[in-house]
Amino acid sequence: MKTKALTLLLALSGSLAAQQARTSWKEYLGGPDSSHYSALKQIDKANVSKLDVAWSYETGDDLSYTFSPLVVDNIAYVAAKQGSLVAVDATTGKELWVHAFPSAAGGFARFGGIAGQRGANYWESKDRQDRRLFVPAGGVLYAIDARTGKLVDSFADHGKLDLKIGLDRGDRALASRTPGRIFENILILGSATGEGYLAPPGDVRAFDTVTGKLLWVFHTIPRPGEFGYDTWPKDAYKYMGGVDVWGEITVDEKRGIVYLPTASAKYELYGGDRKGDNLFADCLLALDARTGKYLWHYQTVHHDLWDYDPNAAPQLVTVKHDGKTVDAVALASKNGFLYVFDRVSGKPLWPIEERAVPQTDVPGEVTSKTQPFPTVVPAFARQGMTVKDMYDGFMNPEEKTWWKDRLASARTGFYTPPALVDTILLPSVNGGALFFSTGADPANGMVFVESKDMPSIIKLVPAGESIAGNAGGLIPARPRNPGRGGAGPLAIPTPAQMGRAVYEQTCQVCHGAELKGDRGPELETAVKRLGAEATRGVIAKGRGTMPAFASIPAASMSDLMAFLAQPEAAPVGTAASASAVAMARLRAEPDYPDDVPPPPSRYKTGYGNESYVITPPWSTITAYDLNTGKIKWQAPYGDLPQAGPSEKPRGNAYPKSGFVITAGGLVLFAGNDSKLYALDKDTGKMLFSKALPNGSLGVPAVYEVNGREYVLLTVCGGNPYPAGAYVPPGGVTPPAVSKSYIAFALPAERKP
Repeated sequence: MKTKALTLLLALSGSLAAQQARTSWKEYLGGPDSSHYSALKQIDKANVSKLDVAWSYETGDDLSYTFSPLVVDNIAYVAAKQGSLVAVDATTGKELWVHAFPSAAGGFARFGGIAGQRGANYWESKDRQDRRLFVPAGGVLYAIDARTGKLVDSFADHGKLDLKIGLDRGDRALASRTPGRIFENILILGSATGEGYLAPPGDVRAFDTVTGKLLWVFHTIPRPGEFGYDTWPKDAYKYMGGVDVWGEITVDEKRGIVYLPTASAKYELYGGDRKGDNLFADCLLALDARTGKYLWHYQTVHHDLWDYDPNAAPQLVTVKHDGKTVDAVALASKNGFLYVFDRVSGKPLWPIEERAVPQTDVPGEVTSKTQPFPTVVPAFARQGMTVKDMYDGFMNPEEKTWWKDRLASARTGFYTPPALVDTILLPSVNGGALFFSTGADPANGMVFVESKDMPSIIKLVPAGESIAGNAGGLIPARPRNPGRGGAGPLAIPTPAQMGRAVYEQTCQVCHGAELKGDRGPELETAVKRLGAEATRGVIAKGRGTMPAFASIPAASMSDLMAFLAQPEAAPVGTAASASAVAMARLRAEPDYPDDVPPPPSRYKTGYGNESYVITPPWSTITAYDLNTGKIKWQAPYGDLPQAGPSEKPRGNAYPKSGFVITAGGLVLFAGNDSKLYALDKDTGKMLFSKALPNGSLGVPAVYEVNGREYVLLTVCGGNPYPAGAYVPPGGVTPPAVSKSYIAFALPAERKP
């Protein structure tokens, strides 16, 4: 009888779990497979045009959130209230609780809290008595009770885990903005190492979700005796870095395999100090999720010099291949390729060829002679740009001439390495497939890829020289000629000027611009009164009503202390700009160990992003049928207005949002052009669009409560055109402040 009862209990538990998975959106990107897929069918092709607002929740601030909501039972978890984690009723939007993070207190969320996080993880015990949310913020992993919003005292250090644990050079590593992935009672986390020379390695770690105990570490830059060690200079793990998993992680729950897209080695655009293929950079890496044991890998770019690291979630699909049913994993990368492998063996489903590519002439650099090219599966993005691809819809005659000359004289071509002269990259560092950009209809073998065709023009210069001419983001993104736009050389700020910038971002709201006190006490003489170490301790740990700011990076804390020790050295109006701070950090990068011969020179470049200089569409969504390896359809990602009359959708301008796929036959998304769209999943045809009060970021959540299906969006975006860009005729600039979460549903049935 006991055996029968246990069997029945397990069956009921499995049924409840399956029902919850079908009706909830309890995991980042929809589930452990990161598919963005919902099995709900209530909203379908025939009725999607009837979608209307069911409820909304205002964020209470003017921040733009990339946070992708989670929904469990009847509770939606969102980011709002100055970077806090907020729980609301998933049918009404009524606020249930707010968890404010230390750095979010007092309006500091622009520089802390979870304002910039892409999502959270949900975990529950088998009996559902213990339910937790895990979210990294400011170098700390927080475990929060999903029902009360309070820290889980039994986890790590009273609910907080220092994310430097398990990293040899963790003082320079950052927590990834992507939340990682939970498998059983294991939280697998990546990191973000920064982009500079001699960044720390991005080792992958796993922690116990109950206790916070470190379970395993995988070295992404191999140690002596580990596979791949010989693809780097000797002892590279001691001083080289990058190869982090800053993107999205996928788990095959049935097999206990975790699939990790790894980033490029650093510095990413010059590799004279990292000769070799640099495993495990730019890989799809498969590990045993329980132990971290290496299973297999595939490197998509050898000795990456283009920052073509994959970071979009690997997609798990089941396909018919050579007459057999095959469980496959597909990886879309920033280089525009989709790579498809047997999920267990790592063998490509279709041949991938090593083809010769252009070679470098930069001193000290050694380029890989070949790169991998898929032979059957077509690219989803344009690869390479010439002057023939120039779009001049936003240019005046003077600008057209200048741009034609610049593009015609630049080096170009796919996999052409960065040089000491202008070089056009397409896709660029910020092009191709990025986070939020892949999904699947797993059972039918379909994979969907959102992509951006954003070119960049870069030129390597000796480290320390100004990169203003190709900084990408330091100058206006709109087309310009040498007499318009562009930035002059960046003056290197003093530590006090950089410290004032930290002060203005973090302290000024309470202590005043002149440090004479406001809501908080005066700080003008704090260092003299308390001493440097005591002052630093108060800032890091808090005191009285002052919150702790333990998440301030070490370099920024040093700058802040330099300012507080001598405020007169950086009076009001002299705070360093973000770009100037970046330049100072460049010059302050660590040097090579004494026993390591450095390269002939360090070279640097900006990212050189050049929006709108290529013919549209600028963003697309591509549907692959991986039963055949062919593209089924490709469509613009939205319908962004542009100069000149057009009857065809032209594409959403470089969105930072993702889509969802539903069993109702839909692809749903909202971009930064302030519209909600529904496409036919099978054809790509646009079925419906609806105006939103603002642009959208993150990935929607699709869920069901009490028999009603909802689509929950983060409507917290901004102007679809880059800062300083020209808004073309017909372009609509959304309101400056309209930040909310909006849930859509079909009209509720009226009861008689």
